[in-house]
Amino acid sequence: MSIRGLKKKQPKTFKVKIITVDAEMEFSCEMKWKGKDLFDLVCRALGLRETWFFGLQYTIKGMCTWLKMDKKVLDQEIPKEDPISFHFLAKFYPEKVEEELLQEITQHLFFLQVKKQILDEEIYCSPEATVLLASYAVQAKYGDYDPNFHEPGFLAHDELLPKRVLRQYQLTAEMWEEKITAWYAEHRGIARDEAEMNYLKIAQDLEMYGVNYFPIAQNKNHTDLLLGVDAKGIHIYSINNRFSPNKSFEWSAIRNISYSEKELTIKPLDKKAEVFKFFSSQLKVNKLILQLCIGNHDLFMRRRKVDSIEIQQMKAQAREEKARKKMENQRLAREKQLREEAERAKEELERRLFQLEDEARQANEALLRSQEAAELLAEKAQIAEEEAKLLAQNAAEAEQERQRLEITALKTKEEKRLMEQKMREAELIAVKLVKESDRRAKEAEHLKQDLHEAREAERKAKQKLLDITRLNYPHMVKYPQYFPTDTRDANFDKGSIKLDLKDIDLKRLSFEIERERLDYLEKSRKFEDRLKELKSEIHALKLEEKQSGLYS
Repeated sequence: MSIRGLKKKQPKTFKVKIITVDAEMEFSCEMKWKGKDLFDLVCRALGLRETWFFGLQYTIKGMCTWLKMDKKVLDQEIPKEDPISFHFLAKFYPEKVEEELLQEITQHLFFLQVKKQILDEEIYCSPEATVLLASYAVQAKYGDYDPNFHEPGFLAHDELLPKRVLRQYQLTAEMWEEKITAWYAEHRGIARDEAEMNYLKIAQDLEMYGVNYFPIAQNKNHTDLLLGVDAKGIHIYSINNRFSPNKSFEWSAIRNISYSEKELTIKPLDKKAEVFKFFSSQLKVNKLILQLCIGNHDLFMRRRKVDSIEIQQMKAQAREEKARKKMENQRLAREKQLREEAERAKEELERRLFQLEDEARQANEALLRSQEAAELLAEKAQIAEEEAKLLAQNAAEAEQERQRLEITALKTKEEKRLMEQKMREAELIAVKLVKESDRRAKEAEHLKQDLHEAREAERKAKQKLLDITRLNYPHMVKYPQYFPTDTRDANFDKGSIKLDLKDIDLKRLSFEIERERLDYLEKSRKFEDRLKELKSEIHALKLEEKQSGLYS
């Protein structure tokens, strides 16, 4: 067979792009493939065995539709594009996620889809619950919280809270991160699959979790109600309230669901109960509602039956896997704990080593300081010894000086006493001199008086002699040239002798008075000189006494 023949036998294919919540894949499909063939190919690529929860969704004319498994892909009303895009999403939701979601990949896909629905506000969540759910999402992504690694701002690029919550509270991104991190730090030791399961367990209790809403009307003209389909049944809501249903039909209470054109009928199991009829906007909506009702009802009934062999095997494998993971997590936790303890011990040893090195360094420094101090003390001891010798020498000299000063003081005292005695003698002499001076002054005064009296007597005697001469020799007075020479000489000789004697006595007396005066002046000068010498000697003694007192 030729190569050209082989090429002709190769089937024709078309390309499809499968978009999951966190990835995109492209496949080549044969033209004859049905929807189940493409779906099985995607599940095998993902390693997914719990396929009954999922489906392939596409959008046509603004309406989301699920790919039918029993019809060819190209025979369905799909977008005319290359490649054809399908979204691999959860079509049905479990009642209890912890019991029904067995595979880790199933949990992960549900976690990503529910988280996206909460962030896109398709599922309403209170602000407090969103912060808690965000903390589990962070635990699943980043693992255990480490303040040294997860520094402030590490969540800046993660979308963790709905925009409605961010608008509702006037908090900064840093404040939200602080609130999330506070919860995140409490999840230490929780593995990724456990964190995702905890996220889903909280989310499954939300009122809008797993509900597909469709606008309906009780008549053909008005659309004033919402019909919701979930894992537990069918619920009727008012148009403005998606939380509390006005009426509910559990799957166990529904006998039949059918549609005719735009009309959909729900027949309760109780034949006496009222049949509920409503109208939708399009026939396709009724088909989609019926498709979802059939799938959820089948799962509802399946949960209440004995598990098939495949499900039992999957649950056994899931239990074994959980046990293995639990043991593995425990082992890892022990290893992590041991590693942390070892790191702490290492840090403690390093700290202790650093402390010992620091202590050794301080000890060496202290030793060096001690050696320097010892050398300084030795030098100080030597200096002190020299100073002691010098002080001893100074003390001896001081003792000698003290003795000398004592002797000097004794001499000074003796000299002072002698000086005082001399001063007293000088004072006595001064007093005597003053008295003698007074006496001599008085004597001089008497002598002056006597001299005055003698001169007065001499004057009187001369006057008397002249008077007598006039009486006895009047012609001699008138004619003195005829005065007899001999008589005059005879008479005058006696008088002249008397006058000469008196003059001699006066001159002698004057001379004696002058000599006494000079002697008195000489003695006074000498006495003043002596007093000055005494004063200077006393002043010098006082200075020596003060200096000797200060030195002592």
